[in-house]
Amino acid sequence: IKDNHIAAAGGVSEAVTTVRGALGEGTAIEVEVDTLQQLEQALPAGVDTVLLDNMEPDDVRRCVDMAAGRVVIEASGGIGLENVRAYAEAGADIISVGAITNAAVAVDFSLEVEA
Repeated sequence: IKDNHIAAAGGVSEAVTTVRGALGEGTAIEVEVDTLQQLEQALPAGVDTVLLDNMEPDDVRRCVDMAAGRVVIEASGGIGLENVRAYAEAGADIISVGAITNAAVAVDFSLEVEA
C-alpha cells in the first residue's frame, strides 16, 4: 500500500481495511510509511511488512524499536552502497538499494519479425 493509496483511503488503517476486505485474511500486506506517526497507525492495523520510505538510519532504528518484532521492516529510498551498512546496523530486516538498477547501462537493440 503506497502513500497515494493511504491518502485516497483517508489514512493507514482505512487503506489496510480496504485491501484486507478485497483480498482476504490470507494475503500479506506491506504498507509504505514515511513518519513515525504513520508507523503507529500501521502496527495495530495488522500489516505484515512496513516499508520505511526515505528515512535516516536513526529514524529506522526508532521504527525498529517501536515495531518490536511485530512486523518485517524494510528500509528504502536514499540508500546506496555507501550507506547500506548504517541501515543494516539500524536493524532493518530488508534493505532496498537502487544501485543495481540505477547504475545499469542501457543496451540499444531491436528485434525484427518477418511474417
